[in-house]
Amino acid sequence: MNDTRNDKSSFAHRIKACETLIGTFIKVPTTHTTEVMGSVGFDFIVIDQEHAPFDRLSIDSVILASIANGMPALVRVGDPSPANILSALDCGAAGVLVPHIDSAEKAAAIASACRYRTGRRGFSRTGRAGGYGAAGVTEHLDRQDAETICIAMIEDVAAIECIDAIAAVEGIDAIFIGRADLSVAMGEVSSAAPRVIDAVRAIAEATARAGKPLLTLAESLADRQAMAALGASSFLVGSDIAFLRRAATQSLAEHRHSDT
Repeated sequence: MNDTRNDKSSFAHRIKACETLIGTFIKVPTTHTTEVMGSVGFDFIVIDQEHAPFDRLSIDSVILASIANGMPALVRVGDPSPANILSALDCGAAGVLVPHIDSAEKAAAIASACRYRTGRRGFSRTGRAGGYGAAGVTEHLDRQDAETICIAMIEDVAAIECIDAIAAVEGIDAIFIGRADLSVAMGEVSSAAPRVIDAVRAIAEATARAGKPLLTLAESLADRQAMAALGASSFLVGSDIAFLRRAATQSLAEHRHSDT
């Protein structure tokens, strides 16, 4: 197992250095699929609180499973409130993806919620993030501020108009383009629509101007290559549910066919 995946400092450095990292969404609120994803070698996972039935206890359990399998966990939060972001970080998340950031003000607010010294994150070192009290106060402050990844998700038309300002916000460590939401917001049904492609390019160019990493979903190998050409470096590939459905569908089809 590649133990460096479990080093949050290394993970933050690798994201910021624009290394090619491959992750996947976790939508099953138990430890089992996370253990599988860690065992096959994914670089990281994103716990999907926004679109899956995760509460604090299930997030805590899945993060523990990710750590046990040497794999950092980000949380896509369903509620961008400081309290909810704090909950994910105290559980030991390597960082957060925050949906629907469509202004510099919202970007600044989530960056503040992720940081102690330059923000307004509520202080605690008694949870997993602080080694259950083992970390000293200064050590905890320094490590969390340096290692926590705050990612703004761009998926609204309003965000395109101020994308340079959003990307430039101090404390926003990376930009994630949510192309499915963006397509729907633009009245399109496909991310391949010309208007969406133009918007994605504009977001990618603004992210590059700000010197920030760009993340996105890779719908296929060809799609990943196309997004890499626009500057994306880290990619989310499917989800535990998608992998389960694909394998189950294939297996059932093979066995049904063998009966004919």
